[in-house]
Amino acid sequence: MKKSNKPADISIKEYSNKNFNWFPGHMKKAIDEVKKNLRLVDIIFEIRDARSPLVTSNKTFTDQIKNKSRLIIMNKANLANPDMTTEWSNWFSANNEDFMFINGLDKKSLDQILVRAKKIVNDKRRESNAEIADIKKLRVMIIGLPNTGKSTIINSLSNRDATKVADKPGQTQQQLWVKAAPDLDILDTPGIMPPNIHNEEQALWLSAIHAIPDRLTSADDTACYILKHLIQTNLEHLLSFYKIEEKSDDYLEIIDLIAKSRGCIRKKNEYDYDRVFKMILNDFRAGKLGLINFGTPPNS
Repeated sequence: MKKSNKPADISIKEYSNKNFNWFPGHMKKAIDEVKKNLRLVDIIFEIRDARSPLVTSNKTFTDQIKNKSRLIIMNKANLANPDMTTEWSNWFSANNEDFMFINGLDKKSLDQILVRAKKIVNDKRRESNAEIADIKKLRVMIIGLPNTGKSTIINSLSNRDATKVADKPGQTQQQLWVKAAPDLDILDTPGIMPPNIHNEEQALWLSAIHAIPDRLTSADDTACYILKHLIQTNLEHLLSFYKIEEKSDDYLEIIDLIAKSRGCIRKKNEYDYDRVFKMILNDFRAGKLGLINFGTPPNS
């Protein structure tokens, strides 16, 4: 089998501290709108990806909303390694954060969010007036990076398609009030990135979970990074999923084996690496490559 277009070897150790950024004009405007509209809501739901809870945070949010009640919602917990979810839960608890790990498609998880949110809001209200009545209607602002599942959560809370769900980051570009229930109003906001992504490895994490557009990092870099990560954390599942019988922990060799197993062959019997890379990305984003996390809690 003739091979061509083999990806260059990528070493995690070689990742530079070069800054990446994706900060379209509507995101700057959205930050200003978030700050202006804080007075209209009782609590902030900050949506993050459970597979990378810190990299999918945004310090800009923290700076803007520090005096507002906030619930950090780690979405897509069904795609994360449960052992790592436990580690992250312990870390957030130790840092006195209000947080939850959920699957945004699970109605039971969403019911728990509203119970938790009302408790946070009412507890804070009682700090200034112990006799104050509980709120009857909850007004929520939802913020987060692109493609963390904000629209999915809103639609699930509303039991309808209240807002557009897209498999591309940056689709929502304006703030929108959604009447989710008689006692729940939600202010949806555009996905907002930090002005800078601090290094290439973080950019690859964000690319893998599709929080940034694919054009910002190449498909082969992201696919190779995912493969390397899976080789270290879940090699058996990776080989089993692609029906690879040969035992290998070399990601370049595994790319060839995937191409062979899945018939990614060009006319001249060359491996079609572009198809392999897209396949790996799509399979990972669909949750087919096993439960995975990028990064560990600080000092763990």
